[in-house]
Amino acid sequence: MQSIVKDIKSVAKRDVFEYPVMESFYTIQGEGKYQGHAAYFIRLGGCDVGCHWCDVKESWPIDTHPKKSVQTLVEEASEHPGRLVVITGGEPLMHNLFPLTEALQAAGFRTHIETSGVCDTFTGHWDWICFSPKKFKEPNPAIYAAVHELKVVVFHKSDIPWAETFVDKIPEDAHYYLQPEWSKQVEMNELIVSFVKENPKWQISVQTHKFLQIP
Repeated sequence: MQSIVKDIKSVAKRDVFEYPVMESFYTIQGEGKYQGHAAYFIRLGGCDVGCHWCDVKESWPIDTHPKKSVQTLVEEASEHPGRLVVITGGEPLMHNLFPLTEALQAAGFRTHIETSGVCDTFTGHWDWICFSPKKFKEPNPAIYAAVHELKVVVFHKSDIPWAETFVDKIPEDAHYYLQPEWSKQVEMNELIVSFVKENPKWQISVQTHKFLQIP
């Protein structure tokens, strides 16, 4: 996959590189393939996709969050025993993620990303890429070949056939998930269950962290 953003190899430059961080916290991954695993989340500010059902709209502004250096983020993550870091947003690919992911991997972490894939460039070193496309903005096709996990949020019944349009675009061994939007579970669950029973390549993802009432 091509990117016009150059990797940053200098440790000195890397460690002082800064990102706008809405929040960072140690919790349990609630969704997708790694559901149930201990994970440190880094939620970066900035998003121009504009999902009306987004549950973290406060992450959208890119310039209202405190900035943290790579060194600080790695040190904070290292305070916890888990060695899986999920970088999310917002839309995290609005930022050059090479410095952060390189430092995290050097410190022994697995690096995961959750992205809508809409950005012009794709940066970072990744052990796992969760691609969660949104109808509100077309993804950059450059991301398709790198996808490990496709996760489509189902807000309306039309989201299910729309999700199928990505099957032929991403690797055959990717994992396919349909996830009911939290406020629409009663309406969407039956449709999703029926679809998955007829199309067993797909699986159901639910936001277990919300049931557990944890971040």
